[in-house]
Amino acid sequence: MQEDLNNKPGEQPQKESNEYLRELTQEKYKYGFTTDIHTDIIEKGLNEDVIRLISAKKNEPEWLLEFRLKAYRYWLTMEMPTWAHLDIPEIDYQAISYYADPTKKKEGPKSMDEVDPELIKTFNKLGIPLEEQMALSGMAVDAVMDSVSVKTTFRETLMEKGIIFCSFSEAVKEHPDLVQKYLGSVVGYRDNFYAALNSAVFSDGSFVYIPKGVRCPMELSTYFRINAANTGQFERTLIVADDDSYVSYLEGCTAPQRDENQLHAAIVEIVVHDRAEVKYSTV
Repeated sequence: MQEDLNNKPGEQPQKESNEYLRELTQEKYKYGFTTDIHTDIIEKGLNEDVIRLISAKKNEPEWLLEFRLKAYRYWLTMEMPTWAHLDIPEIDYQAISYYADPTKKKEGPKSMDEVDPELIKTFNKLGIPLEEQMALSGMAVDAVMDSVSVKTTFRETLMEKGIIFCSFSEAVKEHPDLVQKYLGSVVGYRDNFYAALNSAVFSDGSFVYIPKGVRCPMELSTYFRINAANTGQFERTLIVADDDSYVSYLEGCTAPQRDENQLHAAIVEIVVHDRAEVKYSTV
């Protein structure tokens, strides 16, 4: 038996590895579909009026609007970084819409009956069922489409242990003290160009709070889906694990396959207190 001298013992033969890579790169992108659903999209462009409009649509308190405006004004003083050496066209930040809402509701749905059937079909097709009885075993999911959270599963079940798992927008309304205390404490808007942009226009994301001494009984997950064309998705996730607590959190996202470019700039802030543990991963 002749060994492949290009591979170390125990490694996959180079020929098989190359064939696998070729098959993987030539495979059709199965998440490239779009959902035909009415979406409230604000006009393209970015200025202080747009910031105020986003904040008003989300019915945010004055302190959060001020946070956004400070970030936007700081972003105006910065230049897009070139350290990545990417060969991409210059981004026109005025050619993007910064808010797209497919739910047609001022507040998130209270039950599955209020969720548009097309949104349910979309997440089912993505393998993210929104019905708790069909959800992945041992996993709670916050599903976000474009700029808004569609549904958070097992929210009430987790609350029985004092665990807060909800959309960022809901956390601002229901737990403002926690959000205000920790927002920007890990990634401030002065951190970098895209941190400033996200802080100015962030749409939705997940908020997690694990109380002292509590071990989260299930995996938490957020799934972000971009659907609307010529838009940007600027999610923001904030995870706080108090003393001696534990949580495992998974985040993933997909988007349609389009000829037009879309902008995706996210921030994840994880606050870990004494002897707490957060297992964070992405797919």
